[in-house]
Amino acid sequence: MLLANSLIDGFLGSNAIGQGIVIAQLLGSILMLASIIGKSKEIGFVSRSTRRFMRDFTMGRDVLEYYLQRRPTAATGLEGIYKDTCERLLKLLAPDVRSLLMGRNPGEEGSAALTSREIELVRGTCEHALDEEEIRIEHGMGVIATVVALSPMLGLLGTVWGVLDAFAEMGNAGSANLATIAPSISAALVTTVVGLLVAIPGVIAFNRMNAHIRNITSDMEGFADELIGRIACEFQGRNV
Repeated sequence: MLLANSLIDGFLGSNAIGQGIVIAQLLGSILMLASIIGKSKEIGFVSRSTRRFMRDFTMGRDVLEYYLQRRPTAATGLEGIYKDTCERLLKLLAPDVRSLLMGRNPGEEGSAALTSREIELVRGTCEHALDEEEIRIEHGMGVIATVVALSPMLGLLGTVWGVLDAFAEMGNAGSANLATIAPSISAALVTTVVGLLVAIPGVIAFNRMNAHIRNITSDMEGFADELIGRIACEFQGRNV
């Protein structure tokens, strides 16, 4: 309560520059909070969908069974990588083989073979989908990082500006009376305090979410390698 009163008194006693910086810091904190809440929900959703997808995918007898059963349309994360890769794979298969696969029962064998060049095309599609999903999962983290970095810097700018004004007032007054200069120094420090109050929880939230994102991207990269390996084992039949 005492801190809040000190901040309010300091804000009211600061100059227009200091007040503008505090308002900008508060607006940035609102934007950062909204980004943290939205990104946390997204990370939680992707984590749950990843676990659910891996459970269902590993139960399949072959690489296409999950796709042929579910026919995913709007997919994200691992399912998005899998969907794009399977669509590319089916386009490369001969029309009669594709018709057979699209109409077969789950687990039913179908004869299909791809050349090594066609496998590389599938690999390229898989890697491109992986890159897109990694960009998507990292989207929004830049807003948090920007607010975390700028808030203390703006606070330092406001403090230096306020101290300059305080010394200018002291020079105009012709004296170094502490009672005269102390309120101005206190008001100048408000911007730094607010900047730190915004940045510290932002750093904690950013690091926690960044760790979750690294785990998710690691799972995506591992899944992409496994998916291409399984496709090569099941469909590569000619070294052309």
